Amino acid sequence: MSKYLDLSIKEIHELLVEKKITPLDLVEEALKRIEENKDLNAFITINDKVREEAEDLGEVDPDNIFFGIPIAVKDNIVTKDLRTTCASHILDNFIPIYDATVVKKLKDKKMLIIGKTNMDEFAMGSTSETSYFGAPLNPHDKKRVSGGSSGGSAVSVAGGLVPLAIGSDTGGSIRNPSNYTGIVGLKPTYGRVSR
Repeated sequence: MSKYLDLSIKEIHELLVEKKITPLDLVEEALKRIEENKDLNAFITINDKVREEAEDLGEVDPDNIFFGIPIAVKDNIVTKDLRTTCASHILDNFIPIYDATVVKKLKDKKMLIIGKTNMDEFAMGSTSETSYFGAPLNPHDKKRVSGGSSGGSAVSVAGGLVPLAIGSDTGGSIRNPSNYTGIVGLKPTYGRVSR
């Protein structure tokens, strides 16, 4: 199996610019890793159009380091035409008709949304154990919690499934899971990113 997703974003970008790999190669590797690590329960929904989206990106932009990079998005952030459940049975079949501002910005940078990550239901929790879909498991020790509420996003990065993930943080929901899973998490200053 290829190990492109184990490289830094800069190294991946250089391979894309040099045409040694394509965005589709990265998507295929991410999807394979997600499938092989289903027991981590990091994802609620996989984007079934992501392969097509990767093929439609066009020529690599050498000045855009995020071009063609797979990314996971927490399931409380709306994504047009991609199910958003907030980890709740109540929204089990909710398909948003627009993208959240942060998702629009990701798409403007030609990033590829692999899927929606598991979380505490409606982001109300600190362990991700309240998800209707079951808790995401800490990839370092599956008997320990992944933290929450952005547990699935943290697990998807810590488990090597994707290089980047988006979460949300009101009272520690990015900071706690990143700490629990040994990755870097950043909570933007309140108001810097539109809700």
